Amino acid sequence: MLEEFIRVNKFDQAYLPILQKKLCFEGECAGNGILNYGVLLTLATIISTYGVIAGSTATVIGAMIIAPLMTPIMATTLAIVLGDTHRAGKSLIMVTISTVFVILLAALLTCSISPLAIDFQGNPEILSRTAPDMFALYVALASGAAGAFAVSRESVSDSLPGVAIAISLVPPLSVVGISLSKFQWGDASGSFLLFLTNLFAILVSGGAVFWISGINPGWMDKSRSKKRKQAFTIAVICVALISVPLFISGYETLEQAYYSKEAQDITKNWLSGSGYEITTFDLRKQNLTFHIIGIGEIPDLEYLHLALDEHFKKPIAIEMRAIPINILHYPSDTGQ
Repeated sequence: MLEEFIRVNKFDQAYLPILQKKLCFEGECAGNGILNYGVLLTLATIISTYGVIAGSTATVIGAMIIAPLMTPIMATTLAIVLGDTHRAGKSLIMVTISTVFVILLAALLTCSISPLAIDFQGNPEILSRTAPDMFALYVALASGAAGAFAVSRESVSDSLPGVAIAISLVPPLSVVGISLSKFQWGDASGSFLLFLTNLFAILVSGGAVFWISGINPGWMDKSRSKKRKQAFTIAVICVALISVPLFISGYETLEQAYYSKEAQDITKNWLSGSGYEITTFDLRKQNLTFHIIGIGEIPDLEYLHLALDEHFKKPIAIEMRAIPINILHYPSDTGQ
């Protein structure tokens, strides 16, 4: 069944020159193509940066759709499959310049914004990009494969906006620029790791799809074939190296979720029968912050502190905020 699918969807070699011109900005309209690329990249960066700061998912998705950064990355992938070092080098330079440009522009746009207006601890558009895990790699590999499949076939090119949303290239770089402008080095490194994950995943999975689809010219000499193998070997090694911090990050996230669940169960037991219930709960390392709402007397916080210390075998700092409920009746019970 798989062989039949590959045979039916085999790449049309007659489309290769058109694909190369489209991805590598070649031919009569090359200059205009590069200009359009620069305009779209600039606008996508502006939209993405302010969308991230505002915490607007819809705005960030809009930036993903118009961001053209996937084009030179796919051009690099195609050139590697073809063993074309000239086009691969040219496309990789464009990817590098684009990456630096997005980071610098995002940082410049953020310089005039007060650090108090950027919530690095609670903004979901920032938090979702500063601690990537193995799931980010899986998504990137699948998206890279989908992108290569769509790019190499005019009949399914309408799927490219969806691929752009899934792979998310410009928003992580925007977060890098935002974080650097406010000296948030940890957030900047985490976001850049996500971008590198997406980049190398596209090179590996996209290249595999190109090759399986039939973009594997028989006329390739031994020199080009060797260069292609070397390039893909480097990309695979980079993915393997990147997967190490991704695995560690994922493990730490699961561990944190497990500890948070245990702490929340202990807190619920402490509140049992008090008339209060938990509304928000956040455990970060050895600091616990939670809000409760209800009526009646609040149990002694010292008992919770002792229970947590005994369970986790380390001191836990607690910050609790209680919101009392006032019950009013009208008319009053006295009828007055």
